[in-house]
Amino acid sequence: MDANELANLAHLRRARDLIDREYARPLDVPTMARHALMSPAHFSRRFRAAYGETPYSYLMTRRIERAMALLRAGTSVTDACMSVGCTSLGSFSSRFTEIVGQTPSAYAAREHGAVTAMPPCISKILTRPARGAPAPPRQASRIREAGPGAAA
Repeated sequence: MDANELANLAHLRRARDLIDREYARPLDVPTMARHALMSPAHFSRRFRAAYGETPYSYLMTRRIERAMALLRAGTSVTDACMSVGCTSLGSFSSRFTEIVGQTPSAYAAREHGAVTAMPPCISKILTRPARGAPAPPRQASRIREAGPGAAA
């Protein structure tokens, strides 16, 4: 890796740090690109190459991650949506479901006792949303639990 590539990575990290810090603010690619000292198109290509996802996708993943923590703490879905910088509850719910694998309401209703018992540094790693991760297992229906010979 040459000096120019290292400088580009440092600039990309600056933009990523901006996203991590200011996720609740309205952020767009041109604003992020300015922090990276790059044109928006070049920034988007370099960011995706370095981090494996587009800048907007990274921003939304961070917002969903923060919303998950708020929902675990008992915040309402609407308040969590607005607190993380999303302005449309429908878009937020769709993106949350896409990333987490269940609706925000279902996630909030789930038991989170194990997460609250963990040290924050561990729970942050274990609860970090990942695109393409398998959805949590659903409860088996009574028909499948009863077995093939049981009457429904």
